[in-house]
Amino acid sequence: MHEGAYFTYIVASRSHTFYVGVTGDLRKRVFEHKWKEHDGFTERYNCDRLVWFESYQDVRKAIAREKQVKHWRRDKKIALIEKSNPAWIDLSRDWYDVEPADLKRATDRMDS
Repeated sequence: MHEGAYFTYIVASRSHTFYVGVTGDLRKRVFEHKWKEHDGFTERYNCDRLVWFESYQDVRKAIAREKQVKHWRRDKKIALIEKSNPAWIDLSRDWYDVEPADLKRATDRMDS
């Protein structure tokens, strides 16, 4: 990831509810999803795992791709994800020192 890049991405919950978005800072945006920094769909449905993304130099192309993917049927979105990520692995799993779920489990144990 480098400056001047834009990303169309999909974050998903463990139950495969997903959200399609676009951003100029994928690492920061995924962090916001993970830590539920914004109220809304991804917070409500726990969409905090990056399962697919594409990079674009032109923001207009990234936005056009986001709109395209958002209007696809669910099965077509699933096929897009599974083409490059068949196990639905969190592609951002190594980006941060601590995952929110891991921190919550650790602090819950300390409170017990």
